Amino acid sequence: MNDSMLSSETEEDFSKARHKALFNEVQHFLNPDEATLISFSDIKKLLKPDNEVYKGMMVIPVKLIVGSEGRYQDFDNRFFPKSMHLKTRWEHIDMAHINDIALPPISLYELGGVYFVRDGNHRVSVAKAKGVEFIDAEVVSLQSEIKLHPGDSLKKMTKQVIEYEKRVFYGETGFGDVTDFWWLDFSVPGQYDVIYNHILTHKYYINMNKTEEIGMDKAIMSWFLTVYIPTIKVIEKHNIMKYFKNRTKSDLYVWVIKYWDEIKQKFGTDFSLDDIADDFLKQFSTKFKIKFFRKLKGMIFKKKYQKNSTKSEI
Repeated sequence: MNDSMLSSETEEDFSKARHKALFNEVQHFLNPDEATLISFSDIKKLLKPDNEVYKGMMVIPVKLIVGSEGRYQDFDNRFFPKSMHLKTRWEHIDMAHINDIALPPISLYELGGVYFVRDGNHRVSVAKAKGVEFIDAEVVSLQSEIKLHPGDSLKKMTKQVIEYEKRVFYGETGFGDVTDFWWLDFSVPGQYDVIYNHILTHKYYINMNKTEEIGMDKAIMSWFLTVYIPTIKVIEKHNIMKYFKNRTKSDLYVWVIKYWDEIKQKFGTDFSLDDIADDFLKQFSTKFKIKFFRKLKGMIFKKKYQKNSTKSEI
C-alpha cells in the first residue's frame, strides 16, 4: 500500500472516530457526564487510595482502560477524539498500527480494578477504534478496597463509593441495629465520617455531666433521637427539600447543622433551629434559583451550538 493510500485510510479512520465522538456527545446531551472520559484525579479524590505499588510491564485488556490523568478533556468516555487538533498525532499512531509497527508500551495507573492513562492516550484511542483487545503497559497500582466497574460514568462510580461508605459505617457502628433506621443516605461521599464525628461530639458532651461514661450504642441512640430526628422535622416543616431535588434529607441535615455552627461562631448561640432553617432557606434557595436559571441558559446555548456544529461537520 503506497503512502497516498495509507494517508487516505488514516484520515478516514480519524474522521470515523471523530464523528463517533460527536454523535456520542449529542446522544448524551442531557447527561453529558455519561459521555465524559473520567479524570484520574477525580477518582483518586473519590477513593483516597492508601499507597502506590509498581507492577511493571503487563498485558492489559483495553476495555478496562476507562480514564486519563491529563487528557480526559480531549477524548470521550470511549476514547474517541473530541477535537481536530488531535488529528496529526492520532493518524501517525494509526499508520503505525496499519503497518504493524511496534510502539512503546503505554503507561497506566490501576485503581479499583480499572486503568487510567498516564502516557499513551492516542495509542489507547486508536486501539479502541480498531477493536484491539489487549495492549502492553507499564503499570503503577494504587491500593483501594473498592472495585469499580468499567463502563460506569463518574456519577455511577460516586454512587458505588457512597454505598461502600454506608456499608462500612453501618457495619462498624451498628447504627441500623441500634436505631432500626436504615435510610441514612447521602448524595456525596465522605458524609458518613461527618455523622460519625457528630456522634462522637454528642457522646463527649453527654459524658461531661456523668460520673460513668455512656457507651457508643447509647450515644448513637441519643444523637439520633435528640439531634438528627428534630433537625429532619424542622427541614420538613420548612419544606426545604423542594429546592434540593437531587439531595437527601441527610444531606440537608449536614448542611443545616454546619450552617448553624457557622452562625453560632459569628453571632452567638441565641438562635433556634427554626431560625436557622428559615435563614438557610432564604440564603440558599435564592442561590439555587440563580444557579438553576444560569444552567438552563447554558443548556439552551449549548444545544444551539451543537446543532450548528453538527451541520458544519456533516
